[in-house]
Parts: sequence; C-alpha cells; structure tokens
Amino acid sequence: MNMNLIDGKSLSQEVLSGIKKEVEKLPFIPVFCDVLVGEDKVSMQYVDMKSRKAESVGMLFHKANFPASITTEQLVKEIQSLNNIENICGLILQLPLPSHIDNEMVLNAVDPNIDVDCLGKVASDKFYSGDNEIGFPTALSCMRLVDSVGMDLSKMKVTVLGYGNLVGKPVTALLHFRGLDPVIVRSQTENKEKIIAESDLIISGIGKGKYLTGDMIKKGAVLVDAGTSESDSGVVGDVDLDSVSEVAGYVSPVPGGVGPMTVAMLLQNVLAVAKKRALNMR
Repeated sequence: MNMNLIDGKSLSQEVLSGIKKEVEKLPFIPVFCDVLVGEDKVSMQYVDMKSRKAESVGMLFHKANFPASITTEQLVKEIQSLNNIENICGLILQLPLPSHIDNEMVLNAVDPNIDVDCLGKVASDKFYSGDNEIGFPTALSCMRLVDSVGMDLSKMKVTVLGYGNLVGKPVTALLHFRGLDPVIVRSQTENKEKIIAESDLIISGIGKGKYLTGDMIKKGAVLVDAGTSESDSGVVGDVDLDSVSEVAGYVSPVPGGVGPMTVAMLLQNVLAVAKKRALNMR
C-alpha cells in the first residue's frame, strides 16, 4: 500500500482535547441536546456516541426521546420548549425522522442560535451568506481532513462528487469561501470520468459503495470520503480502498475518517455558541 490513510479518529481526538480546554474556561457548563424520535437502533447508537463525546469534553448532554407516534405539531412544541433549557448551546435532531413528520417544520423550530447542524433555514442561509460562526459539521469535517494533508489547494484541481445538502453543497461553499473553484460532479454531469481522472483532490458524498476505483483516479490524488452505504460486510464508503491503494496519495477511510471528525466539528459548533454566550454575559 503506497497511499497514506487520513486518520480521522486521531485528528478528531486532537480537536476534542482542544474543545475540552476551552470548555473548562467557560463561566457555565454548556448543554448539548440531541432529539431522538422512535427507536431506530442505528440512530440510538449515534445518539449514545454523541453523548459520550459531549461528556468527554465537559459538556452536559440532554437526551430528548419521543415515541415514533408523535405528531409534527407535538414535536415542534417540544423543540420550542427544549430551546429554552438553561445554558443550552446546541440542539439537533437525529435524522431520519419517521416518515409522517414534516422535517422542514421541525428543523425550522430549532432556535437558529443553537442550530449546530445548520439544518434550519435561518442557520443554513446564514452559513451560505458567508457567516461562518457555525457550519455544517460534515462539510467542516471534510475540510479539516483536507487541511491535515497540508497541500496548497490553489494549485490543485478540486472536484466534489454529489451536491447533497449535507456534504456536496456546503463543502462547495466552504471551498468557494477560500477562493477556490471546485468542479461539481452530479449523476447527469457529462464527461464525469474525465473530470475525475484529472482531479488532484476529490471530496465525495454520493453514498455509492466503492464507486471510486483505482483505474478512475490520478496517481497521487487525495480522496476525502464522506459517503456511507450499507454492504454485507458493514458500512462502506464511496472509495474502494483496496482498489485505490496503489494509486491514491491520501485517503480518508470509512469508517474512521469523516465520521469521527464530524462529531468533533459538531461539538466545535456547540463551543462556538457557548463562547459567544459567555461574551454576552460580561
């Protein structure tokens, strides 16, 4: 194997230990709340993992669980009351929500000041207008992994695979904010094989298991894999690791790449809210 793995686990630990030091300096203990509707096993595991990470950096974790039968109107009311928990600095909803729930209504009920996933309209619009106090955690995670490689992006051909709301669209915005002009490849894009073959950096969030193979990419390319899909052997990313191992320069693996870093960037957002609140308390 010639490629270097971008280790999201150890990089996220560095970020988390930095957050912990900052949390200790705050005049209050920030509260982070994750709303879980129903009893989906995978979602429950994610919430537990986030609660462990939040507590490991000295935050209080508030778990708000509601039955799958809850209506959109009831959930909106619950969120409005959670918005007012003392010292709350982050409130997110564990997605996907049950199919009868109106996602948009519920996400917009989160107070934009504590919308650390940026999924409500106000927080999302603020992010895209260039106000980067808090941003989409997965997109921030991708950029953090890219930065860890220490390359000059202005000299690289950058490609984003997919233009979804969680990865492709916000990552493209973050690249634009840096004055870069990435090429966006979607399913209907023409010449996509050629674009991919010429790319120095590919950030992928399409959720197509093992889509990117060694014969598709340039020698030495950097691949940041934010895609996940289920396979018989568990969760896989968009990159076929075995296939690219002799060609790629750097690859973030799945699991162990973008995932752990995303949780760290989510808590970094909670910290940003808490620091702002501490300033206003003076």
